[in-house]
Amino acid sequence: MEKVKKYMSDIHLEDYTKQYEEKQASADTMVFDAGRKRDLLNGEWQYAVDQYDTCLRQKWYQERYFDENGYSLPVDYSFDQWPVMHLPCCWNTVEEKFLLYEGSMVFTRKFSYRNSGEAKVVLKVGAANYLCRVFLNGSYVGMHRGGSTPFYFDITDVLAAENRIVIVVDSTRRAEQVPTENTDWFNYGGLYRDIELLYLPDVFIRDFKIGLSADGTYGRIEARLTLSKPVSATALLSIEELGIKEQIAITDGTGSLLLEAQPELWSPQTPKLYRVEVTCMEDHVEDRVGFREIKVEQGEILLNGKPLYLRGISCHEDSVENGKALTDRERTENIRLAKELGCNFMRIAHYPHSERMAKLADELGILLWEEIPVYWAIRFEREATYEDAENQLRELMIRDWNRASVIVWSVGNENADTDERLQFMSRLAQCARAEGGNRLVSAACLVNSERNIIVDRLTDYLDVIGLNEYCGWYTPDFEKLPQLLANSRPEKPVVITEFGADALPGHHGTGSDKGTEECQAYVYERQIETLRDIDYVKGMTPWILYDFRCPRRTSFIQGYYNRKGLLSADKEHKKMAYEILQAFYREMER
Repeated sequence: MEKVKKYMSDIHLEDYTKQYEEKQASADTMVFDAGRKRDLLNGEWQYAVDQYDTCLRQKWYQERYFDENGYSLPVDYSFDQWPVMHLPCCWNTVEEKFLLYEGSMVFTRKFSYRNSGEAKVVLKVGAANYLCRVFLNGSYVGMHRGGSTPFYFDITDVLAAENRIVIVVDSTRRAEQVPTENTDWFNYGGLYRDIELLYLPDVFIRDFKIGLSADGTYGRIEARLTLSKPVSATALLSIEELGIKEQIAITDGTGSLLLEAQPELWSPQTPKLYRVEVTCMEDHVEDRVGFREIKVEQGEILLNGKPLYLRGISCHEDSVENGKALTDRERTENIRLAKELGCNFMRIAHYPHSERMAKLADELGILLWEEIPVYWAIRFEREATYEDAENQLRELMIRDWNRASVIVWSVGNENADTDERLQFMSRLAQCARAEGGNRLVSAACLVNSERNIIVDRLTDYLDVIGLNEYCGWYTPDFEKLPQLLANSRPEKPVVITEFGADALPGHHGTGSDKGTEECQAYVYERQIETLRDIDYVKGMTPWILYDFRCPRRTSFIQGYYNRKGLLSADKEHKKMAYEILQAFYREMER
């Protein structure tokens, strides 16, 4: 009976995930990895759809083919005979039958490892949507929550010369997650960013932050260093182009430095980057960093001390061909299209995009608003949900802390002003202010429709008020916009984070015909005419650069896409509103 009980245990165990909740990767286990030696595990992985989580229930990763008496066991998997998927990717774009699949998928491959002198090996997964559990050589390595930020596992002790890795990704939408089960974008699943092995010494640089001191002098650089162990040592900071070679004293694993320097300031017009290197004990890292200051003063947004109007556009991480797994070519194209539009700013919504996007923005010269998916009706009363949101925010801030292009941390989008939401999001805003470095803190808020006024208790905790308003579209009476603006006299700068209208590419009619390019163009004309002279409005990011997939939009105009893009989904067709916004931005640029 005991053997039968063991054999049948997986079909009766309802809390089977409990054993996989420990060893959770978080912001505290991240590793600074710029400039490190690494190998990619991208490429061909075997995979299988696993709707019932049988891999976790039966522990496939242990590869038990025989019982304790040596008799052959039947198994429900055949790793090496499974079909192959090329990672990173979103499985929804690989085959049509997976387009709407939500649930678990198991990925596995073998790889060889030969030590080259490193003391530690860390596995980095760039992103996996939403839950991810990792197994190596029969052992549970750990798990991660959150679909858009990177996570790291020390696999040194379970690594062998020949290895079998198994990764289970679960894209199920859940009410308690961040984001929640109801969003306005496509729910892509998969291991959709790079999978890497990082090679480290025994004591390594866990975190390195550097930037211009926000003291208004533009002549001081601050650097902070955290080691993986609480040891005392001396690190060497080198910025050759600035003639800097300075020591950083490390005590109990941490150290900091404030030094005089006169860097050329980074801006969209002059996106100057410097090669920064740090050596400590046996470790060496390097990064390409720009130096700039961003702040709000007397109602103005100031970049390097000069007033800044944010000529922006919103953008999802979405591609007809690749879903969220954009290529660098596609990311570069999105930045190029935004700059061609006249933008100096992009709101990359509603979740952290790839770290490559921020690095390309640094190089190409465009400012970024980065956001976590505290979106719509989050379970604001649930502490575990808050912890998930804060961890995603901290992972994003640690990842992109050195990126000069990132000037705004956004703690969420379009949430009703309730007591639970205020407590939840004000804590996030305070976290962003405490740990986010030289950035502004914001959120995309809603109009108070009853009073038709810009008012939200969360704005007390923000530097910039983001405002989503759809006058001329979801609010058909356009006259409510000038009334809203007249009713409101916020003390902080406002960025209109969303306005717009759907337009099917190539669909024409009159300005009052919903879904036509003429209607979208009319909305843009009226919006720009109304907003352009409002002194407290310091920028806008209309919704959105190009059309993107969305299962909740089913009209014949939409066809499972949000059609508010200024470009078609393939970015081949420019709608009429594109030129209207472009003309305004070029006028503002002069």
